[in-house]
Amino acid sequence: MPSARTSKSTGKTADAAQYVPEGADWAALRSAAAKCHGCELHKDASQTVFGEGPVPARLMMVGECPGDHEDTEGHVFVGPAGRLLDKAFKAARIDRSKTYLTNAVKHFRFTERGKRRIHQQPLRGQVVACFPWLREEIRVVRPRLVVVLGAVAAKAVLGPSFKLTEHRGEVLEHDGLRVGVTVHPSAVVRAENFGEAFDAFVADLLALKKPQKKA
Repeated sequence: MPSARTSKSTGKTADAAQYVPEGADWAALRSAAAKCHGCELHKDASQTVFGEGPVPARLMMVGECPGDHEDTEGHVFVGPAGRLLDKAFKAARIDRSKTYLTNAVKHFRFTERGKRRIHQQPLRGQVVACFPWLREEIRVVRPRLVVVLGAVAAKAVLGPSFKLTEHRGEVLEHDGLRVGVTVHPSAVVRAENFGEAFDAFVADLLALKKPQKKA
């Protein structure tokens, strides 16, 4: 099972472990996560946004954290990045209904700008604090392939020193898991050359889902 692998922390750091019911099924995990105060993000977010999809599932995708739409609606990948991901799924012939989708961090991190809530990348300590939920999701989903979307998710699963740019489009073996690596769909949404970025993202998904040759 993967580890968040963080460096030594200063002082006492809260995490989600105390809220995670040992050996629980998915429904019990989701219910418990709704009451998680494992880091400070719960104070401002509207709700916990837990993963969704079939359990078990052959394919699991891990993003960064909920955005404004996800925080409001309580579902993963329903905002602009989610719509882009759906488009990429269609192009790569991936069935979303058969894919388990989640995030490394279950609460929205943002800064307020007038009436708008602007997404902020979660801090490393928040990723580590939330990791017990992701670990348990991997346990109950039992995916044959975990695809990490973006650097935050990649470092949550593969460790803080992992460099996404060096392994994009690759499938790695890590702590008994097959882990595919690509960018987060939000990076494609923001890309200056959208068409090129989208095609590259779809190419990654196609490469990652191919059966891997045994050595």
